[in-house]
Amino acid sequence: MRLETFVIKRLFLMLIVLFGVSVVVFVVARAIPADPVGAILGGNAPIELVDEMRRRLGLDKPLYAQFVDFMSGVVRGDFGISIKSNRPVIKDIVEFFPATLELAIVAALISVVLGVPLGIFSAVHRNKLIDHFCRVFSILGVSMPVFWTGLLLLILFYYRLGWLPGSGRIGIFTHLPPKVTGLLLLDSLLAGNFEAFKDALSHIILPAVVLGYSSTASIARIMRSSMLDVLRQDFIRTARAKGIGRKLVIYRHALRNALIPVVTVIGLTFGGLLEGAVLTETIFGWPGLGRYIVNSLLLLDYPAIMGGTLFVAIVYSLVNLVVDIVYAALDPRMRV
Repeated sequence: MRLETFVIKRLFLMLIVLFGVSVVVFVVARAIPADPVGAILGGNAPIELVDEMRRRLGLDKPLYAQFVDFMSGVVRGDFGISIKSNRPVIKDIVEFFPATLELAIVAALISVVLGVPLGIFSAVHRNKLIDHFCRVFSILGVSMPVFWTGLLLLILFYYRLGWLPGSGRIGIFTHLPPKVTGLLLLDSLLAGNFEAFKDALSHIILPAVVLGYSSTASIARIMRSSMLDVLRQDFIRTARAKGIGRKLVIYRHALRNALIPVVTVIGLTFGGLLEGAVLTETIFGWPGLGRYIVNSLLLLDYPAIMGGTLFVAIVYSLVNLVVDIVYAALDPRMRV
């Protein structure tokens, strides 16, 4: 199958998945056993005011009509008006998403920088101390809940030692750099504001480590498994028989082939980091999209809940699509 045909097929499947996600998000939001109008106006509001609010929110229409309105808005890039902020949901998403994206990028960098070398060393030194350490590290990373790890690190590095800030994205007394990308670290460097960069970096370390720990463990496990599989291949034995040095065999011949399946894991991990940011942002008071969705749930803000969740699904699907295309370009067998 040609690469262009493969991409078109994946795009079509992505649209089907997004439609299914839209249906699920709409049904789940409407199935919440609470009345958003009552949450806004209170239980003693006049019936006329309640009816007016239901009409304004479109809740007086049949469910199928509400779903049609929701999907037509999504197609136009309109997720509705947030009940909490009284602004278009898409504007709220544009405001809060850069913080989540920055956190996910830093967490992904930590995962790759730590996970790939750990997996390589574990495979090369199989059944030795580094291998046992990597396996224990991976098991703990996969099994420990994010909120538990976050609370432990908060107690240790913020409350006990006082080395790192405990919440927020930047200190209240730090001069903010001009907003260019919405990513504080990058904007600080572009403005030459190294004080803001240092402060933003200290604030992002704890949440990024917590968010990236489980991903680091997953990447290390996959890297180890892939490396061990490649090291057993005939071409590796042939290279060793020709007298090629051990490091050259590992880092030029084995590593290049072992990285192919890891590329997929890294891409999917980044998409997963965007989803996993909900708990992390709540624990560390990080002003991102995940915290925005949680606050919307507490306030029964239907448009914000559905818009934020669907936006995350769209980003995850796009990341998955890019990963599939890259993998298909690297390995033509995936196009079948």
